[in-house]
Amino acid sequence: MSEAPMTGTDDKKPRGRVLVVDDEVELMRALCESLTDEGFEVRGLSDPALVPDALRAGEFDLLLSDLMMPGTDGIQLLRRGLEIDPHLVGVIMTGQGTIQTAVEAMKAGAFDYVLKPFRLQQVMPVLDRALEVRRLRVENVRLRHFVQRLTFESERYRIVGQSPAVRKIVQMIEKVAPTNAGVLVRGPSGTGKELIARALHGNSARRDKPLVTVNCATLQESLLESELFGHERGAFTGADRAKPGLFEVAEGGTLFVDEVAEMGPALQAKLLRVLEDGHYRRVGSTQEKRADVRVVAATNKPLEAEQAAGRFREDLFFRLNVISITLPALKDRREDIPELIAHFLHTRQVGRGLMTVDPPARAALCAHDWPGNIRELANVLERAQILAEGTTITPDDLPETVLAGGTSGPGVEPPIRATSPDDLDRVEQHHVADVLRRHGGNKVQAAKALGVSRRTLYRLIDKHRLAAEGP
Repeated sequence: MSEAPMTGTDDKKPRGRVLVVDDEVELMRALCESLTDEGFEVRGLSDPALVPDALRAGEFDLLLSDLMMPGTDGIQLLRRGLEIDPHLVGVIMTGQGTIQTAVEAMKAGAFDYVLKPFRLQQVMPVLDRALEVRRLRVENVRLRHFVQRLTFESERYRIVGQSPAVRKIVQMIEKVAPTNAGVLVRGPSGTGKELIARALHGNSARRDKPLVTVNCATLQESLLESELFGHERGAFTGADRAKPGLFEVAEGGTLFVDEVAEMGPALQAKLLRVLEDGHYRRVGSTQEKRADVRVVAATNKPLEAEQAAGRFREDLFFRLNVISITLPALKDRREDIPELIAHFLHTRQVGRGLMTVDPPARAALCAHDWPGNIRELANVLERAQILAEGTTITPDDLPETVLAGGTSGPGVEPPIRATSPDDLDRVEQHHVADVLRRHGGNKVQAAKALGVSRRTLYRLIDKHRLAAEGP
């Protein structure tokens, strides 16, 4: 039996923590030494029986295990490891590279496998992708804990982010959701206004009743009136039967009126009456109905300007604006972009399992100004998953508009400037140079920010002929 003690670089934060398990002692020790040189914190074991205690004693990101060992195998070790740490990511080393071996390892929860003998350069890309998967798993749990006081109908419709703006929104939802107060949700298109309506409904006493949505911009005025309030048979040409409106359908629940600024003056008056006393009439009817419905309205227009221009009723504006939640543009909450990436890759997979994003592509996503906001980010990630060759999204999979870059904000990766998806050397050079500049030439801090070892950073500095001042 032999063990390689925990080793690491002198960086404050290692690239990742790896537990290496292989009964071939010399191979195990050599691999531990090589991974340490690459910036990992590593512990090596040649006795697989010691693995469970090692996992309980220290938090490891990755389990890099041989497949065939005396008395057990890497698949059994990984299954046991996942019982101890559900976020553990396993990579299997094997000299028996058959399809059956790969299938068994994947079924057991392995991220990937590598064939012996191998060179370190062949293993590093696999470990980097595995670390990204680990980060995504932990990040998704952290996001759930942040908003655990709120109830969401599914992971897909969860509010994501840690920025001050998002925290303020979550706190407002906590206060307002249990009441019957109407809410006006404001913000640019694509910022998630319907998501807020769902959160308000899902955390109210009305959660067991319907949540009904109507978009005022998609219907003509006459059709919108019928859609909202219903109509009687014969009320207009083609009305061959009576039809309940959305206020009736949403009885006891919540009605989300999107793009409320597109509503005409006459319909605004009818909406105001419902908000004031709950009364309305179907089109073509003289009979009064009463609605027990909470109204959440949304707009991407400045209602103050619309009201001043005479396009929106002043009394309706004040009635809607009692409780207002304003959503920022995505470029104003850039620090949330990495978490949003993790969220969309987890909840909107295209069929090949959880995918990851390499550092240059992540930097481009963080730097883009996102004129289409969160909706645009979700669509870009869906497109990238479809175009990606493997399980990692690279700059080649992103639109040129995203690679063009934007102004970076605090706490996110710097902007990328590239003329085409093929300009990867230029992207890498700019990224490394900018990180070095932001850290005053301190290569320890820069390497940590880049997620590489100092030795790798020196190679990048030499490759791109960058200034090498600083420790």
